[in-house]
Amino acid sequence: MDSHYDQVMKARNAADSGASRLYFAYSTILDREAFLEWRDQHSYGFFELPEGRLAEALDVDLVYDFPSRWWGGRVAGLTDAPGRSVFGRLFEIGGKDWPIIQHKEGAVTGMCVEREVRVRVEGQEVKATAFVTSPRRASTEGPVSPRFIEALVRGAKSAGLPAEYIERLARGP
Repeated sequence: MDSHYDQVMKARNAADSGASRLYFAYSTILDREAFLEWRDQHSYGFFELPEGRLAEALDVDLVYDFPSRWWGGRVAGLTDAPGRSVFGRLFEIGGKDWPIIQHKEGAVTGMCVEREVRVRVEGQEVKATAFVTSPRRASTEGPVSPRFIEALVRGAKSAGLPAEYIERLARGP
């Protein structure tokens, strides 16, 4: 059985290097320091997450619906919520590197699935891919992870998200 790294590298080698995808990141991947640590632990030192642009996903909100043993409680995904929004960064990821993003976000292990979101960036609306909790794994049982909230806030600060939004994250659900 292949390791997650082997699976990702096979997918990366098979990917169309010319096609890029818009990726809306709103969670702990925004914590640059933690991302670099994860990247190096998983032998992806060759991959650089671009700077990205400040963005706002529209008609969605955070929902703490993934019980995580690693985080010691529930962590956040996105849910449809007309009139609400979630801030993050919009990245353009080359097709060849998309499997690395899938690994980081938990799609490789079945924790998360891809979904399309409408995103406002620099005054324009675009469609992008975000990662949300797999419906098979979703649950609102148990406490929210305080460590995850701390990482979410740290990532939001690192990404330059609006101060009011960071305060909202710090308050938790």
